[in-house]
Amino acid sequence: MQDISSHVLGRWIGPGPGAREIANAVTGRPLGRAGNDDLDFGAILDFARSRGGPALRAMTFHERARMLKALAQHLSAHKQVLYDVSYATGATLGDHAFDIDGGIGTLFVYASKGRRELPDAQVLLDGGLEQMGRAGSFLGQHIYTPLRGVAVHVNAFNFPVWGMLEKLAPSLLAGVPSVVKPATASCYVTEACVRLMIDSGHLPEGAVQLVTGGLGDTLDLLDSQDAVTFTGSAATAVRLRANPNLIRKAVRFTAEQDSLNASILGPDAGPGTAEFDLFVKEVTREMTVKAGQKCTAIRRIIAPEPLVQPLIEAVSARLAKVVIGDPRVEGVRMGALISQDQKADVLAKAAVIATEAECVFGVQSGLAPVGPDVEGGAFVAPTLFLCADPDRARKVHETEAFGPISTIMPYRDAEHAATLANRGRGSLVASIVTHDAGFARDVALEIAAWHGRVYINDRDSMAEATGHGAPMPHMVHGGPGRAGGGEELGGIRGVKHFMQRTAVQGSPAMLTAIGGRWVPGTAPVTAPAHPFTRRFGDLGIGETLTTAPRTITLADIEHFAHFTGDTFYAHMDEAAAARNPFFPGRVAHGYLLLSFAAGLFVEPNEGPVLANTGLDALRFVRPVVPGDSIRVTLTVKEKTPRTPEYGEVRWHARLDNQDGDKVADYELLTMVAV
Repeated sequence: MQDISSHVLGRWIGPGPGAREIANAVTGRPLGRAGNDDLDFGAILDFARSRGGPALRAMTFHERARMLKALAQHLSAHKQVLYDVSYATGATLGDHAFDIDGGIGTLFVYASKGRRELPDAQVLLDGGLEQMGRAGSFLGQHIYTPLRGVAVHVNAFNFPVWGMLEKLAPSLLAGVPSVVKPATASCYVTEACVRLMIDSGHLPEGAVQLVTGGLGDTLDLLDSQDAVTFTGSAATAVRLRANPNLIRKAVRFTAEQDSLNASILGPDAGPGTAEFDLFVKEVTREMTVKAGQKCTAIRRIIAPEPLVQPLIEAVSARLAKVVIGDPRVEGVRMGALISQDQKADVLAKAAVIATEAECVFGVQSGLAPVGPDVEGGAFVAPTLFLCADPDRARKVHETEAFGPISTIMPYRDAEHAATLANRGRGSLVASIVTHDAGFARDVALEIAAWHGRVYINDRDSMAEATGHGAPMPHMVHGGPGRAGGGEELGGIRGVKHFMQRTAVQGSPAMLTAIGGRWVPGTAPVTAPAHPFTRRFGDLGIGETLTTAPRTITLADIEHFAHFTGDTFYAHMDEAAAARNPFFPGRVAHGYLLLSFAAGLFVEPNEGPVLANTGLDALRFVRPVVPGDSIRVTLTVKEKTPRTPEYGEVRWHARLDNQDGDKVADYELLTMVAV
């Protein structure tokens, strides 16, 4: 018997009063004990707030991103440890890749996005500036800052690693400490993962704590600066969400719960097409990966009436080849459910579905678990139902058997297919497999409001498609209605769940100081030397260079036109240009102005500026006619480290004419040596 510990208050604490026994899913034999009712949950929360929170907030987004990358690298180097303990959950080697490798991959994605999309700062700006007055001396800016509390992550049994890491990645990147509460049935895998993370030395003390077993009175102790994320059943979500303290304190609560996901086969995707074969593969994979214990698995298969029978035959033939049993045995493709309780629940739900649908594969399949000691295991054979009249049926659209169970149902047209998909009353994902873009559009627009993700696949995308049941950290994961109404992941969107958006108002100088990005109107800082001669670390936000003027001549305009081939009439035909409501006559090319601007501010000698990588937000504000002059004001707007050798400098460039009127502005991006 293994004692499965919690890691709280900076130390490991073993099982105590109230500990529960956990069984091996494959053999049914006792595996270990977890839980301790004597834990001081108030002290655990205070430890996170007083130790973990300040340590994380002292770091910049980039420092936290590097921490995530280091954790991912450490876990990747030791993932065999997690593979070995995961077999007891009934998971196969392929399931390990989905859970363990998927979780590690999520850390890598958030580490990368943190470095590429977030500033090397402690404040995240949201949107642009809002000018409150005519002169621009009083402005508004939305900012995000970390919550000052704790993120409590309550996870499901089916993904003990990925389920934890997909919540930890954005909360740690946001700068918020976490208390992780895994499902008890598979908490020994989560414990092994947390041990690796703690032993790596990359986490500040108090940044991550693990509670195996019950959470005690934790929810009653949370405040408005805390957040709860939950993955699991709809019934449990309702119970947690209704906690009076969470309601009273307006504690953030995000739920990702069970859903009756659907997959729709297009009418064009008959036998012999790439789409038909793809659909069969997707359905069987979603029924068998993790033994169907996935919140994104396909529960309802919606197919055109003429294709229902060929689809039943094709899916049944593929399912018949599935070997179930001990996942350590070579050739086994589907393991056990997590527990005997889960097996009983799945069979009970399958019996409910059977009152409205006919079993077309499963009971008579003859599939039996293989392995030396599987008699007490929680095995359920893949089972396929046919609901011939889904319009009159109700239970097939309301009952989720959280295992290798799925139901085929026929549809008449695109509208009917969408109606059936939407009868699930909210799901995490719906997929459409078709090569008909019109059909895909018609269905997608009808079902999008009821589904968190719409996955469309065909012969053109199948080589790179990630799969119906694979949430990716780049995109939101969640869904409306029955699916919980929440969103997780979604790249930086997921980070913002753990931050407060605040409207900050003040002068340009105040907003520059708070946001770490130069705001026009802030008094310029005169650089001690030409800014292109100064290294990345020496440049200061707001350093400004104002160039000498240059006069634009008609000869310049004509030469530029013939040299580039841009002989647009506004540059070459006085009468035609004068008839244009935007111009007084012939005008300079906008790109001529950009070229001359570069000539005015560029330092030609070799120096720390390595490359010009582009420009953003270019606007031509006022035409420049022959005889006008321009000068450039170049200001360091923002700095972002990219590698140990160089960083990105964002410059604000403003072009003014001889009267001081702005004629153009843009943001120039350069890479500058550290």
